[in-house]
Amino acid sequence: MSIHTIAEAASALAAGHATAEGLVEAALARATDPSGEGRAAFVSLQADSARAAARAMDLLRAAGRAPSPWAGIPITIKDLYDQAGLVTRGGSVALSDAAPAAATAPSVARLEQAGFVVLGRTNMTEFAFSGLGVNPHYGTPRSPWDRATGRLPGGSSSGAAVATADGMGFAGLGSDTGGSCRIPAALCGIVGWKPTARRVPLAGTLPLSATLDSLGPLARSVACCALLDSIMAGEAPWTPGPARPVRGLRLAILEGYVAEGWDATVTAAFEAALARLSAAGVQLDRLRVPELDDIPAVNGTGGFAASEAWTWHRDLLARKQDAYDPRILARIRRGERMSAADYIALTEARAKLIAAIAPRTAPYDAVVMPTCPLVPPPIAAVEPEADYNRINLQLLRNTSLANFLDRCSISLPCHRPGDAPVGFMLMGETMGDRRLCEVAAAVEAALAA
Repeated sequence: MSIHTIAEAASALAAGHATAEGLVEAALARATDPSGEGRAAFVSLQADSARAAARAMDLLRAAGRAPSPWAGIPITIKDLYDQAGLVTRGGSVALSDAAPAAATAPSVARLEQAGFVVLGRTNMTEFAFSGLGVNPHYGTPRSPWDRATGRLPGGSSSGAAVATADGMGFAGLGSDTGGSCRIPAALCGIVGWKPTARRVPLAGTLPLSATLDSLGPLARSVACCALLDSIMAGEAPWTPGPARPVRGLRLAILEGYVAEGWDATVTAAFEAALARLSAAGVQLDRLRVPELDDIPAVNGTGGFAASEAWTWHRDLLARKQDAYDPRILARIRRGERMSAADYIALTEARAKLIAAIAPRTAPYDAVVMPTCPLVPPPIAAVEPEADYNRINLQLLRNTSLANFLDRCSISLPCHRPGDAPVGFMLMGETMGDRRLCEVAAAVEAALAA
């Protein structure tokens, strides 16, 4: 039987059609397949502990003592989440001699308490500071599309996206500071979720930007993401109910610089998705928000990511600068040039923009746009530094809005099977996470109909 989502895996386990051990072994087989992407998707597999946990969950289920319906389902975690007794490297070699974590990150521990099995730690852009997914230390996993060419997986949660798309677990935990869950989801043809940042505790994770960091899952359906998100946030497990009809939803198609520079494939897939939603009864309005045009200039001195990353990294750089990817090092060092006045002005400007933009989007069920203006570029295309920076900014441009505005957001695939992957992004209101999941589930069902 084909088991695609977490809900399908839970049903198969409950009916006795599958075992946790079987699900874990199937995922490990894909991760260790020499012809697959496992070598680059993971920085470490935890095969022995995953097998032991799966056997334990099967015994508990047989005794009627499984901790949840999802006990035994394998997932992966990005290499910036702490696991007790293991070194958290953040996709870098600069932390290889760091002390092992004393405790597991609360967001991971909550999933383990529900019985989810951690299959391994996934690769990522070094210290999460790029949307491309390139890693010179551990390799760069390829997007599932056009592997013969070798295309970018998106970042920074590159390994989580590729592992999930390739069946190496049913979901992967990522992080999202400017799009790092949604960009790789879009470039790998899966779903990526960014919660309102304050909902999921950042404790036990390596920071990029304390102001913008969000922790979220990448999975194969909206419901998968919603379930994992609720558990990570310490809430009662929740998924959207039966998909509500999209008829009557009011979506705003964001205009301005986010609507510029789309390649032809993105344009065709996004417009086709809009046409299907309109035919299904969705009200679509074009929305221009003039204040959005101020955001690039507000971030012109480096933004929160550069300033806050520099604060965290400066002592490590004094000892290990030569261990860093030079392209990541350059991004971190932008923060060195920011003054306290720059940072305070940035904080104040952000608060004013959030307050000004909120009433403009409040009448809508969600704001929509393509997740990325490009389909996955070839990995070779970002080897020149100038192209690395240019393409990175293009991929981050649309997704970073939700982080700056302190919103929740989700990327859904909207391309036809076999075509280049294209993400359809919905942005909700601050703390409107459940509502956005319900809207996204309805859109997902309409696009799949």
